[in-house]
Amino acid sequence: MADSPMLDLGRKILASQPFSAFLGAELLNLADGAAELGVPIRPEFAQQHGFVHGGIVSYAADNALTFAGGTVLGTAVVTSEFKINYLRPARGVLLVARATVVHHGRRQAVCRCDVFASENGNETPCATAQGTIVRLAAPR
Repeated sequence: MADSPMLDLGRKILASQPFSAFLGAELLNLADGAAELGVPIRPEFAQQHGFVHGGIVSYAADNALTFAGGTVLGTAVVTSEFKINYLRPARGVLLVARATVVHHGRRQAVCRCDVFASENGNETPCATAQGTIVRLAAPR
């Protein structure tokens, strides 16, 4: 099955983000009102207890939220705010962040995201987040 034009564009945008490229993030799915982002878990991402650092989990949620919001607002968007609840330590080989648009208007979208740690085909929920994505203002 061929990738959609929306997913192709999203992957180009993700590849243009140096931090995302550094983390090895991949846009797994992108459709109207939804995004799925994967981040391979590397040993360098661990905190002192051996779990994936919350900053990496937070990155996955933030970027998935923004991509989901961008599907309804356009590509010139940023995160205005978001909150995250860590449910349990993330361990495994892949973080998967799945975000959906809850509601949107012309200038902003409220989105939610669940983050899972995946290993051996099993996914364990490790965080949930909600954020507001806003369209960037046109230059004056």
